Amino acid sequence: MFVARSIAADHKDLIHDVSYDFHGRRMATCSSDQSVKVWDKSENGEWHCTASWKTHSGSVWRVTWAHPEFGQVLASCSFDRTAAVWEEIVGESNDKQRGLSHWIKRTTLVDSRTSVTDVKFAPKHMGLMLTTCSADGVVRIYEAPDVMNLSQWSLQHEISCKLSCSCISWNPSSSRAHSPMFAVGSDDGNVTYGGKVQIYEYNENTRKYAKAETLMTVTDAVHDIAFAPNLGRSFHVLAIATKDVRIFKLVPMRKESTSTGPTKLEVQIVAQFDNHNSQVWRVSWNITSTLLASSGDDGCVRLWKANYMDNWKCTGILKGDGSPLTGSSGQPTAMSTAVGSSVQTSQSTLNGMSAGRVGKTAPFAPPLRQLTSPKTNQHPAYY
Repeated sequence: MFVARSIAADHKDLIHDVSYDFHGRRMATCSSDQSVKVWDKSENGEWHCTASWKTHSGSVWRVTWAHPEFGQVLASCSFDRTAAVWEEIVGESNDKQRGLSHWIKRTTLVDSRTSVTDVKFAPKHMGLMLTTCSADGVVRIYEAPDVMNLSQWSLQHEISCKLSCSCISWNPSSSRAHSPMFAVGSDDGNVTYGGKVQIYEYNENTRKYAKAETLMTVTDAVHDIAFAPNLGRSFHVLAIATKDVRIFKLVPMRKESTSTGPTKLEVQIVAQFDNHNSQVWRVSWNITSTLLASSGDDGCVRLWKANYMDNWKCTGILKGDGSPLTGSSGQPTAMSTAVGSSVQTSQSTLNGMSAGRVGKTAPFAPPLRQLTSPKTNQHPAYY
């Protein structure tokens, strides 16, 4: 059963992104009102705004959490051509703010000459690394050499993608068999140029990132991209939000012992859905990569699941207000029992979201660790 909650977000303009922390108990939102808000989930399941502050001098496109191993750390990016790193500080015992927390800016990354369109932390096994992509077609990878000093970040890599960048996603695989890899999508509107998704892989010999593959079949603007969590697979799964929803399988080919270039990937498209009948703005996986959520300009969140034959189908449709949508041609009207009661898609509908660049966010909240309550929003794992 799906439970929707509405939150009075109180943003003064479009909400562009919603991001859950590792445990799913905290949430961050960002908006064209140039602010970021942090929300904490109480024991009764209600969300409360615990911090709100002006972060940039332009629209804030994305906000994302670092792994809690590095503390309570957020990164944001903006139309003002910068990305920023924020850390939550709890007042010391001798402080007037004793026990109270506040967010302080640790650094501003100013290398981009155009709008910074996405920001993502690398998987935690790589250390504290932050990636940005910009409208000028450049991906930048920063590293904090000392995780105790977040005011120092060094630019490690600068990769030109030739096309305007709109979104990035790291491959979360921690397997030694897989080199660090990320995908970048482009929202360049010229359909005559194929390859709106590029895959880059780290080369140990050159210590640089090199292009491993270009998905030439993706010719329309890409709004979001997401690698599926890898729980031991030998291949990678990538979801893409463009004019439809597409799921690709990337199978690494066996490397020659003398080969020094990036791993060759066999690209297979395993699913393509145009059920939104409109632009798709967000795609998001659950923690076990068995379920994909997408949201589009039709005002709906759609859930996709594969059966044992690896055939993907829609298993649930929800309108923006959280109510189920009456399906057509035999589609389910609500989440089917095959999905299970533990799924959280866009756990909360944020008042104030509307059409525009986004207002179309459908993130999965991570499963809540160390909780055993059978309630929908407190199940320890996804099916």
